[in-house]
Amino acid sequence: MTSTPSPTTRRRARPRRRDLLRGIPALGLGAAALAGCSQAGATTDVENVLSVSLNQAEDHPSFLALTYFGEQLAERTEGRWGARIYANEALGAQQEVMQLVSDGSVDLAVISSTQVENLSMAFRPLNLPGAFEDIEHQTAVLNDESLVGELFSSLEAERRLRVLGGFTQGSRHVYTDRGPIEGPEDLAGLKIRVQESDVFMELTRALGGSPTPMAYGEVYTALQAGVLNGAENNEVSYVTQRHYEIAPHFTLTNHLVGLDYVMANVDRIEDMDAQDQDAFAQAFTATQEEFVRLWSQETEASTEQMIDQGVEIHEPDPEAFTPLIEDVGRAFLQSPEDEALYEAVRAVAETRGGEG
Repeated sequence: MTSTPSPTTRRRARPRRRDLLRGIPALGLGAAALAGCSQAGATTDVENVLSVSLNQAEDHPSFLALTYFGEQLAERTEGRWGARIYANEALGAQQEVMQLVSDGSVDLAVISSTQVENLSMAFRPLNLPGAFEDIEHQTAVLNDESLVGELFSSLEAERRLRVLGGFTQGSRHVYTDRGPIEGPEDLAGLKIRVQESDVFMELTRALGGSPTPMAYGEVYTALQAGVLNGAENNEVSYVTQRHYEIAPHFTLTNHLVGLDYVMANVDRIEDMDAQDQDAFAQAFTATQEEFVRLWSQETEASTEQMIDQGVEIHEPDPEAFTPLIEDVGRAFLQSPEDEALYEAVRAVAETRGGEG
């Protein structure tokens, strides 16, 4: 998204780019290193390199898509701009990185939707259960500037942050050490790991389970020890974390389509001339499409691996969970503006359904 802030918006005085890079030497960010690096996820032989922070590994679809972004940007700007992707939280955890992007020390970052809520609760309607039916619905909303344009630029004046768009986290489902799960009564009494979020806690209760907040890295051993009976996530994470070894019942509840936002420092984008800003926007649009392709490919491969590993995939009647999921989503709408955005997002799904 390349909309320019109003002329009345006061731009923050900021140090030169060289000084910003000098301020975080421990992260390995230096002008020469950025311009000439040949590491994975780095665009080479370009005049200017954008630093991009990511908390995922180098085999994750986000890393692959952002590498593609750097290549597209270099091609579309004829070598004037490229990107280097810093994977595995090399530049810090997401909360810290958001501040670095705001300050201009880092140019772009992939930030989870729940972290962005810490800056503005106006983003919450897009992060609620029932907002999106599937990835296609989510993508249609993210690409609809009439719906999200004002929201995505709402952090620019105060924080110098612009939301460019998003990468899906896929549909989230419940998996357990027993099954089948056909309705809330089958989850009754089962301890389900959730993120430390009031939304996830209430959602799990509504689905019938007993929510148990826990760090994600502890889930495998907790399942193994019987401290947990299950958890919730997408197919890709379920397989990469090998949770199928202990919780082999995967139930397609589709209770949330998760979202990561891609955020950029506004001033860094506006350092580009108009032609390169257009190229930047075009490169990012192509990158979002590439990410969806990569994610769908990875989800399909993960599903095949689940089947190969003997996972039982259960598909309950949608009416068993869907009304409960939507009720939880609407319960967390805190203002008329929240309600209007949530219902507008839901209307996109209805329109798509009508066209189909």
